[in-house]
Parts: sequence; structure tokens; C-alpha cells
Amino acid sequence: MTTLDIGITRLRTAAGRLFDGYARIDRFFKGLLPKGLYARALFIIIAPMVILQSVVAFVFMERHWNMVTRRLSAAVVQDIAAVIDLRKGFSQDRDYAELRRIAHDRLGLVVDFLPVTELPPIGPKPFFSLLDQALSEELRKQISRPFWIDTVGRSNLVEIRIRLEDSVMRTFARRNAAYASNSEIFLLWMLGTSLVLITVAILFLRNQIRPILRLTEAVESFGKGRDVPNLRARGAQEVRRAAAAFLEMKARLERAIEQRTTMLAGVSHDLRTVLTRFKLELALLDDGPETEAMKKDVDEMSRMLEGYLAFARGDAGERSEPTDMAAFLDELKTFAERRGRPTTVAFHGYPVATVRPHAFMRCLANLVSNAARFGDAVTITGHRDHRYMTITVDDDGPGIPPNRRDDVFKPFLRLDDARNQDEAGSGLGLAIARDIARSHGGDVMLGDSPLGGLRASVRIPV
Repeated sequence: MTTLDIGITRLRTAAGRLFDGYARIDRFFKGLLPKGLYARALFIIIAPMVILQSVVAFVFMERHWNMVTRRLSAAVVQDIAAVIDLRKGFSQDRDYAELRRIAHDRLGLVVDFLPVTELPPIGPKPFFSLLDQALSEELRKQISRPFWIDTVGRSNLVEIRIRLEDSVMRTFARRNAAYASNSEIFLLWMLGTSLVLITVAILFLRNQIRPILRLTEAVESFGKGRDVPNLRARGAQEVRRAAAAFLEMKARLERAIEQRTTMLAGVSHDLRTVLTRFKLELALLDDGPETEAMKKDVDEMSRMLEGYLAFARGDAGERSEPTDMAAFLDELKTFAERRGRPTTVAFHGYPVATVRPHAFMRCLANLVSNAARFGDAVTITGHRDHRYMTITVDDDGPGIPPNRRDDVFKPFLRLDDARNQDEAGSGLGLAIARDIARSHGGDVMLGDSPLGGLRASVRIPV
């Protein structure tokens, strides 16, 4: 391997590690972000507001507050420097009473002259020591003498000691004379207005998100085959358009189903009339092998016709209602035992689910019928959690090869060892079961059974 190849390999390795690190960081931050639309909308509104307020506060404190405090501190230090200069003109006054009166009345300073001693040790500094920094800097710049300051001991006063040639001048100045103390008002107003704006934003977003949540619930209910009562187009223009489009689509689907049902009812009536005439004509004939065979053919045609109509109709006119699924499983157990198959039933969890009872019973009955036809034993198990209800039907029959399990759901398709057959042999049993399960928002899945045969699982949302 050449040097160039080694370099390219290392570069690719480094790029791969960089990409992996970026992917991990991206997943980390995505995990921290909210998932719901309401929370994300609030984040989009609040985050820029917080950033803007933080920048404004920083600029204010760094520029305005800092600048004002430094200028006020410089003015106080100038007054102190003036007192030091005036002290030379009052040297004949031992107590400097007149100088202290002028400093108090004209400059707002309380001045004392103490004997020459060492300055006190430096005390603890406050966490936010802008005043200490400003005063110290101005004292070094304007007076250039040893000094000691205390901005913590007295809340409304600042103590400054400066060592002179023959004494220590102690000065008390008002804190607000050296410090911009009204800045807290600005911060309080900023926080107060931010809270008001955030409250208004939360109330506004709740009113805007509520129509979206209602539309989502309506779509989920319609997908599960349930009624969608009192849904109206509300909210923002885009949400109104989405709700109106959903209502129009729902109306078109219902009209199509109604038209199909009406057409099938007419076809059913016509075909049943013909089959009834066949039965009457056969009843007038003498009994014989040929007559019995023709009667069986007519009965099979009747059952096939009912199966076709049930598949095409899908029992769409039935309303969803809370149903005790444990009672359903007991009925299925009786249904399977009548066919001579020993059956065990169990249900775990809260057994009530909202389904279309007759349609869902037909779905389960088709699966149990297949299991009873091809197996010697049947096990029916139900389970419900907070999201889904699952019902499994197991048998010990020959089963279906994995590569053919999707094919058996196709209408009118029958395998050679036929598991996709209803009682009439029309090849619609599993097709009808899956159609009903999907109309409830779920599905039917096939797999291997612990009994050695086929497992058919129906899972629907609750």
C-alpha cells in the first residue's frame, strides 16, 4: 500500500468518525427537543424571546449600566480628590470642621481624618463587584494613593479610606451616588412583560392547536371505523382547509359505500330471486341423485353469494360501540366446539374495546373456522394494553408456508391445501377478516403457532 493510499484511508476514517460524532450529537439534541406540536410551537416562540431578552439585558448591563456606574464612580472620586486638594487650604483648622461641612453640604460626603494607621485588610468582595471595580479603577487613576473600600458593610453607604501623609481620610458616600441602582427596575419590567407575552402566546397557541388535535382525533376515529360527530372547520385558514378536505373526503367515501351497498342490495335481490325459482323448481321434481346434487349446488351458490356480498359490503353500516371481548371469545369457543374441536380460551387485561360487534365477530369467526377446519385443537387468546388489543387463534394443523402467507389474503385465491376458504369454498374467509380488521384501524397477521400449526393474530387500536 502506497503512502497516498494510507493517507486516503486515514482521511476516510477521520471523516467517518467525524460523521458518527455529528450523528450522535444530532440524536442527543433531538432527544432533548419536544415531540408534540404544541410544545414545539411554544419552543419556537419562547426561545427567540428568551435569547432576545438575554441579549438586551447583556447589552444594557454591559454598556448602559456599566457606563453609568463608572461615570458616577468617577464623579464621586473627583469629589474626594477635590476634598484632598482643599485640605491644604484648611491646614490651620485642626479638626477641618469647615472642610467637613463643605464636603457634607455641597458634595454629599461624610469626611473624617483618622490617625495614621495601617489600612484594614481587604474584605470579601460581592459576587457582582461592578462598583468595586469602578471605584478602584478611578481611585488608582485620579488619586494614586493607598486606599481601602467597603461596598458591602452598609447597604446604602460606601466607605472609602485613603492614606495621606499625616492621616487617613475616611469618606462615606451614598451608594446611589456612585452606582446605577435603578437598573433592577428595567430588569423587572423586562421580565414582567416577557411573562405577559408568554402567557398570551400560550393562550393563543392553545386555541390554534385545539382544532388540529380535533382533526387528528377525527381522522384516527374514521380510520378505526368509528363515528366522527360534530367536526367543523375551525382555526387558522390552513387548518380549516385541511378539515374541510377531510370532511369532503369522508362524505365521498360514505357516498361511495352507500352507492355500492345499494347496488349490491339490488344484485342480491335479483340473484336471490333466480335462486329461489331454482329451489321451487327442484322441489317440484322427483327426488333422485341428480336432484340432490342440484340442490347442493344451489345451496352452495347461495352461500357463495352471501360471502361475496359480505366481502363487498364490509358491514360498513354498523356503528362502533364498547364490546366485551371476553364474551366474544366464549362464543367463539362454543362455535369451535360445535365443530368437534377442543378449544381453550383466555383473555388478559381489560376486556372492553370499541368495535363494530357483528363485523368484528365475523372477522374472528372466519379465523376460528379456518383453525377448526384444519386443526384438531384450537387456542384463542386475547390481550389488551393501553394502546392495542390483540387476539390470536392457534391450531395444530398443517399451517401455511411463509412465502404464501401474503397470497392467502387475496380475494378468491385458494391454495392447493386450502386454508383460505370459508364455508362455501369461495376463497374469501381471510380476505373478509383482514378487510374488517383494517376497517377498525388494525390488521390480521399470520405466523407459526406454538401448537405446530398456524397462528392468526388480529390487532386493533383501542
